Amino acid sequence: MSDLSITPVTTKSERKAFVDLPFRLYADDPHWVPPLKGEALGLITPEKNGWFSHAKTQLFLARRDGRVVGRISAHIDTLALEMPAAQGFGPGVGQWGLMDAEDEDIFRALLQRAEAWLREQGMVRALGPISMSIWEEPGLLIQGFDQAPTVMMGHHKPAYREWIERAGYQPVKQLVTYELDITQEFPPIVKRIIRSGENNKSIVVREVNKKRFDEEAAIILEILNDAWSDNWGFVPLTPPEIKDVGVKLKPIVFNDLIRIAEVDGRPVAFMITLPDLNEAIRPLNGSLLPFGWAKLLLWLRKPRVRTMRVPLMGVRKELQSSRLASQLAFMMIEAIRKASVANYGASRGEIGWILDDNQGMNSIATAIDSRVNKVYQVYERTL
Repeated sequence: MSDLSITPVTTKSERKAFVDLPFRLYADDPHWVPPLKGEALGLITPEKNGWFSHAKTQLFLARRDGRVVGRISAHIDTLALEMPAAQGFGPGVGQWGLMDAEDEDIFRALLQRAEAWLREQGMVRALGPISMSIWEEPGLLIQGFDQAPTVMMGHHKPAYREWIERAGYQPVKQLVTYELDITQEFPPIVKRIIRSGENNKSIVVREVNKKRFDEEAAIILEILNDAWSDNWGFVPLTPPEIKDVGVKLKPIVFNDLIRIAEVDGRPVAFMITLPDLNEAIRPLNGSLLPFGWAKLLLWLRKPRVRTMRVPLMGVRKELQSSRLASQLAFMMIEAIRKASVANYGASRGEIGWILDDNQGMNSIATAIDSRVNKVYQVYERTL
């Protein structure tokens, strides 16, 4: 280990090396999806990521004989520090993520350096991996290595689980995703619930209007921050983050794939579905040059995909655990299921992530004959 050095990332070239490392380490993994390098660089560049308006981070690279052999991020979200400790974060809780290493010794050295930085910042507990916001790619993949990740989901080496646990970390929360065949109709009981809602004149499930993007986004955000406010790991999205998300996701936002449910004219629930962008970017190997940009642009005009992902769904807190909440969820899911098959050629859906103890959402997923296909785990350790 004497020839191993762990150094902070301080230059543009070091950030590039940080982004490039997974391309080598996952080169033989048939299920890893190379991210667009420009997007990956934007994630770790404060001027390009609104999350840094309330967070700070330090990236580290491990080198052996001058060669980059590992990486990790250590970060502190000041809004997360203000959240109740019972919801996972709270005072003194820092995080780490974006970790990759050639072997366990390198991984352990990187983890110890990230923990040391968190201690220097006054943190007393560490959660990880969270890469880097809870709204981005939280958790370590521990089940589902035989499938490629969908858009905005992570993929990791199976060995990382043992490495983390041998470093003294304990599981604190599991996040699950569900998959289902969306070409099949839902069970009779679900169809009856949907028909009942369709016959209720006080309920309207409508498409969003992309021409009024900012107005529709504000409605969804207001419901989201209310619906998720008691959830484990919740940190409210800020205006700079919303702006960034809007720029990033607007090209894959389609009116018929995002629904808002209204009761007596008041928006009370929403569901966001995205065509799996990973299917389009996977062959590009991280670069839009020389012709990748043209291929992606053509795909974005009218996506034809196998998989649709539901990254977010929410119902106002006042309705949660009610029969109406489930009914609205089923109605939105059915409307988007039909649009996904008819307009995009999709045959598969992925819902999540969902907290493993979110009984309401897990019950809805089970009721429509979906099954858990991936499990991500978040770990914690006292520093």
